[in-house]
Amino acid sequence: MNNTTSGWISGFVGVLIFSGSLPATRIAVADFDPLFLTVARATIAGLLAICLLLAFRERRPARSDLLPLAIVSLGVVIGFPLLTALALKHITSAHSIVFVGLLPLSTAIFGVLRGGERPKAVFWLFSCLGSAIVAGFALFQEEAVSSIGDLLMLGAIIACGLGYAEGASLSRKLGGWQVISWALALSLPVMLTVSIAVMPVSLPDLDSTSWFGLGYVSLFSMLIGFIFWYRGLALGGIAGVSQLQLLQPFFGLVLAAALLGEKVSLGMFAATLAVVACVAGAKRFAR
Repeated sequence: MNNTTSGWISGFVGVLIFSGSLPATRIAVADFDPLFLTVARATIAGLLAICLLLAFRERRPARSDLLPLAIVSLGVVIGFPLLTALALKHITSAHSIVFVGLLPLSTAIFGVLRGGERPKAVFWLFSCLGSAIVAGFALFQEEAVSSIGDLLMLGAIIACGLGYAEGASLSRKLGGWQVISWALALSLPVMLTVSIAVMPVSLPDLDSTSWFGLGYVSLFSMLIGFIFWYRGLALGGIAGVSQLQLLQPFFGLVLAAALLGEKVSLGMFAATLAVVACVAGAKRFAR
């Protein structure tokens, strides 16, 4: 198996893992405060990441890598988990997954900004159209929705796109799994301190499904998924493998319906399809 094929397989596994993140977060925030959930998942993943770095005797990143690693941390270790956890206190995971359809576009835009590329005008046309579809979907829902939840999800997509783009570029130098491991390790002192400070007096019962949600987002969403994802980007190419994110909304909607019993309306499915089509068009004209 050549590197390109291996990269695509790794990227696909990463997308499958990430698809369960929002449903798992929805389960976890039923009993855990969003801030505690964010710092707890980063702390657990950070401790595991340090074990990996020590086990493989990885060299410390250069001083010039610290700022990009900090951006990765702010984007995918803190920003996206916290904003989505807050959003899912107001909206369903099925509703939030529609916004995930903008994640490939967000990643592409930050890739353009960070990489200095000059996309064609058609790229920005698709970009604006996709954004308009999401805004229209959020504003004209028949069911009661939360504008706060929608705004938080938009912020989460922006933060995650920045973290993905920065991490993808850095993975060429440090390696795929090393990027997320170092980002988690660098943020661990702060995450551990805040975890202790905001830990609730009483925790959910051990048989609560909230523990499953916390375990999933800590182990899979925060660490294992990124190991496969950044490895896929490094081996298969950022531009190509990143398009696999287009599958994430579909997987996420299926999981939201199967695991949480949430209603997946025709409007949600149609909006997701439309956003995916816009993102695919934007990616085609990104260069």
